[in-house]
Amino acid sequence: MNIYVGNLPYNVVEDDLREIFEEYGEVSAVKIIADKLTGRSKGFGFVEMDDDQEAKKAIEELNNAELSGRNIKVNESRPKSTDSRGGGGGGHRRGGGGGGYNRRERY
Repeated sequence: MNIYVGNLPYNVVEDDLREIFEEYGEVSAVKIIADKLTGRSKGFGFVEMDDDQEAKKAIEELNNAELSGRNIKVNESRPKSTDSRGGGGGGHRRGGGGGGYNRRERY
């Protein structure tokens, strides 16, 4: 099971996260997401555990647990959206962009 871990303190490294989750079972992978330019943690990551029961126990016990003064958020990771309807953009009234298909009018 792939587990999302959010609101991580920026000083937490992958080995720290692995150690925390290994208390609940075998961890097959850990990845803390970092900014591409600065290399600084973005404050969230993912932990992969093969045993779903162990993963669920870890989620249950670690969600909202304190880690270095911050309450971490732990839940089952949702797959990336496969919505292919086009770009997002913003609301029209707020001056947001469009996205998706743009039709040009002919004069």
